[in-house]
Amino acid sequence: MATLVTELDLPGIDPADPELKGDRWHVAANGLLDSGKWLAQGPLSLVVIDREAGEFFLRSRSAEFPGRLIADLFGIKDGPLRDQVDANIINRSGDDHRRLRSLVNPALTPRAANRWRPVMREILEGLWEELETKEFDFVSRFSRPYPSQTIARVMGAPAVDASRLHDWSEWIQRQFDPIALSDPETVETVQDKVAEFYAWVDPLIEERRGTPADDLITTLIRTEEEGEKLSDQELRNLVLNILVGGVDTTQSQLSQAIRLLAAAPDQWGLLREDPEKMVPQAVSEVLRFEPVTAFTARQLVEEVEYRDVTFPAGTLLVVCSFTGNRDPEAFGDPRDFDIAAERGKTRPLTFGAGIHYCVGSNIARAELEEGLRFLAEKVETIELNGLTELQAVSGIYGIDRMDVRIQPVSG
Repeated sequence: MATLVTELDLPGIDPADPELKGDRWHVAANGLLDSGKWLAQGPLSLVVIDREAGEFFLRSRSAEFPGRLIADLFGIKDGPLRDQVDANIINRSGDDHRRLRSLVNPALTPRAANRWRPVMREILEGLWEELETKEFDFVSRFSRPYPSQTIARVMGAPAVDASRLHDWSEWIQRQFDPIALSDPETVETVQDKVAEFYAWVDPLIEERRGTPADDLITTLIRTEEEGEKLSDQELRNLVLNILVGGVDTTQSQLSQAIRLLAAAPDQWGLLREDPEKMVPQAVSEVLRFEPVTAFTARQLVEEVEYRDVTFPAGTLLVVCSFTGNRDPEAFGDPRDFDIAAERGKTRPLTFGAGIHYCVGSNIARAELEEGLRFLAEKVETIELNGLTELQAVSGIYGIDRMDVRIQPVSG
């Protein structure tokens, strides 16, 4: 007979704890793994520790992303942000979701992402040429401008709008962070940022309908399947989704990559020795070891029985990718950061799983690969140089500032 989940004796953790970052986060998450349990209890939700269980709930048709519930909990009942929440592809399900996904997927395949690699390289070259010193804040000089300038080019937006795109991405992304949403002023600012983005993108969509260009918006306008096309409202929100998911997350993951590699000079050396082989492996290892999307939420729409445990309808869960990515059966010796390790073909949970697997994952991976490949060619050694300001894992696990010292390749 199945046991009701509320009757289980579970370890505790608060995913919204603002102090969960750096070593403290690793100790807490590894403590969950050492508990021998596959579930933990948070203040508002259950936390799924185990990889197999995490993938089950992410793929389950009995679970949905609780975007509307989160909005309701924090009093977001109307306004541009609520419109965006209701229209967001991650909050759509069934035939509605399948239609949107089938229309957008062809524009975001690995092949489609690869065609933007020369643009990424060009942007990195420009950022490198602007460096005037061997000691600098990596976040402000590289990882922050790089993805925003890239996404501006991908969208066909003017280069001068890159900083605005970055600002919108960072603010609108906070709709998924309970710490941020607990501040009414933050919510009001996010409302304003969504309105600003809509006012910016709507004329761009209208322009591309009349004057096609070689960019993502034109590709999305042209996409069609069995007579179905994207409406202007669907377009504006898909572009917003790609912006929000493709700037702050990529910025944060690249920052974490450099933090890890700077602390492991032997692995930086391996990367430089054979970038063709090691860059893709390094990106996969960074995504596995330090996922910047540490928690992904789901709410059950009906009762579920799994592993002889009954989960009532309405149960809120968050799947922990950090712990899931440390499954020894899938990843060998998973608590070590090792870009040379053979991890097999199992995908980490960093981009999610199932029908809501990250729609922009191919662009993100291409950006990360080009970023590491470029730096491996240009930089002989890199080390942390004092100040590293980590954010909490409750939202996007980013870095506000990271001072580094580099030794460029001579000649």
